[in-house]
Amino acid sequence: MSEVFAAMELGGTKTVVALGDASGAVLEEHRFPTTTPEETLGVALEWWRERAAFQKVGIASFGPIRLDRTREDFGTFLTTPKLAWQQFSLVRFFQDRLPGVSIVLDTDVQAALLAEMDRGAARGMSDAFYVTVGTGIGAGVCCGGNLVHGTLHPEMGHLLVRRHPHDDFAGVCPYHGDCWEGLASGPAIEKRWGKPAHLLAADHAAWDMQAWYLAQGLYAACTMVSPQCLILGGGVSQAAGLHAKVSALLDACSAGYVEEIGARLVAPALGQQAGIIGALLLAANR
Repeated sequence: MSEVFAAMELGGTKTVVALGDASGAVLEEHRFPTTTPEETLGVALEWWRERAAFQKVGIASFGPIRLDRTREDFGTFLTTPKLAWQQFSLVRFFQDRLPGVSIVLDTDVQAALLAEMDRGAARGMSDAFYVTVGTGIGAGVCCGGNLVHGTLHPEMGHLLVRRHPHDDFAGVCPYHGDCWEGLASGPAIEKRWGKPAHLLAADHAAWDMQAWYLAQGLYAACTMVSPQCLILGGGVSQAAGLHAKVSALLDACSAGYVEEIGARLVAPALGQQAGIIGALLLAANR
């Protein structure tokens, strides 16, 4: 029998745990709400132990979280708005309870990008960018076949962008107000327009403004890392016609400077499975 790997996609509102094989195939999975660290991770641990023995766990987590293995606080949550998780060590929790088991950690968006490059919208590519727009804005970056990390991990949701000419909304980011996430995340849409994104009609003025902001952030990604593919995902991105609006505005942002930029924009191919598949690939291949 082939080796079994454990995996977790730890999101701000929902957690997915799974068992799978080295190819990233999900053999069995379980979804449940994210609550406190001890309760959430305890459910995951019990679910895995009841089903299989394993030697590696791949974790795709929300952030910000320390990914630098040379730091003493590796695997510790930083200034997340989920206050119960701030300064909680995800890695230490599992190391204490799973002695001898290897823990491989990355962000949820980076893991989703890994999966999309393995078998999805960016298959066969070496340079790609993934942005997810929902409760926040998260980004994953791969350059030359390597997921990008630095002192932290990509945090492009807090990129500072130009305001739309008709937008005087203050923004919702508690740190920067009108950063990319503060102006274009799901909560920003709801607070600005008085309705959540999924209740706004396709012809609502919100979507032209949303496309303006998304195009700016994606254009910045293109000028910085020159990806072959731009993947736009997350719940907000599923609005009818939004991808076409963003693609057109990407070309307008470029003004001919970056070639074929709008044509690089695609939707994710793996949908809700990208994160957990990516977590399995982390466990199997890292």
